[in-house]
Amino acid sequence: MSTVNAEVQGEAPVLFEERAAANGKRIGVATLNAARTLNGLSLEMARLLDNQLHAWAEDKAIAVVVLQGAGEKAFCAGGDLHGLYRSMLEYRAGGRHDIRDNAYASNFFAVEYRLDYRIHTYPKPVLCWGHGIVMGGGIGLMAGASHRVVTERSRLAFPEITIGLYPDVGGSWLLHRVPALGGLFLALTGAPLNAGDAMYAGMADVHIEERHRQDVFAALAQANWSDHGDANGTLLTELLQGHASPAKPGPLQAHRELIGKLCSQDGLAAIVQAIAGITQDDPWLITARDTLAAGSLGSARLAYELQQRAASLSLAEVFCLEYIVSLHCAAHGDFAEGIRALLIDKDRQPRWHPATLAEATPAWADTFFRAPWPEGEHPLVNLGDTAYGVSKS
Repeated sequence: MSTVNAEVQGEAPVLFEERAAANGKRIGVATLNAARTLNGLSLEMARLLDNQLHAWAEDKAIAVVVLQGAGEKAFCAGGDLHGLYRSMLEYRAGGRHDIRDNAYASNFFAVEYRLDYRIHTYPKPVLCWGHGIVMGGGIGLMAGASHRVVTERSRLAFPEITIGLYPDVGGSWLLHRVPALGGLFLALTGAPLNAGDAMYAGMADVHIEERHRQDVFAALAQANWSDHGDANGTLLTELLQGHASPAKPGPLQAHRELIGKLCSQDGLAAIVQAIAGITQDDPWLITARDTLAAGSLGSARLAYELQQRAASLSLAEVFCLEYIVSLHCAAHGDFAEGIRALLIDKDRQPRWHPATLAEATPAWADTFFRAPWPEGEHPLVNLGDTAYGVSKS
């Protein structure tokens, strides 16, 4: 095993290893190394990951890449909210009005979205071990992996409704594809998914008990890898299936019919009203209802509008659109207030603006889709350059 990252392993925000495998091949292993913050993704971590994934893509000896998180609690619980919060305060204190002037937010979202898109279009198999908490930015990393493992302790969610953002990192594209309008429900309520529901929703591929992780790693080292990404992907699928076990269906599946009915109402206002009227004696449904009631209705509107638009866009186009919306959220939306209430002052009393759905109109949302760049100068306009010839529609 060789260490690629030159920093001291105990301090490096991401650990990179190359493990010897059969046929002279190697397994690249990237470990998010911030267990105390549940492996929250910082700008530095995203840059390190993106650079190393690019290098491994070009290295013919690397057969498979593994993404995992340090510690027992989380793969990745989201993005660097504290850093984004500080940048938003500085931006707003300076009286600025151009969304491009928040340098940290502009860089963070650009690097993160490029990284996520690189994973979606990677030319080699990527195994993401999604143990424990996988939320927001963590789903952004996991969603594009070719082989996504969940365990008995996996909990996936897009909880942005509680912090004044929306399900970004390609979430508009991903959630639009959840069966029976389940993705809209998840976006509006932040409801968590267990392993079975994550697989049903298309966010995971296989359930393997956590106690078998090292068995899987041992099998990776013994597998007969080739020079062909597709063949190695098939081999990895077979290897994982050899350790897989069934995952029990979760509440998203149990309430599929009800959720479909709630979210098929005519327009967002009717959908929000229908969810508010949930009376079933089920803790998951009640928590979902109450989370929406306490959440940012501006976020609800943006999530709804984005899923409508994502229906006709490619994944690259969705990332480009989300980048514009995210910078607007950092400039003048509820994002800073949501972080303040949840993580800074911790009073859990956010003062949302707009305060009502009647104020969060489609016309209000349209202002978040206005790009400040001339046509052809969007920072992610060349996103497809990282796609390795793969297109996701």
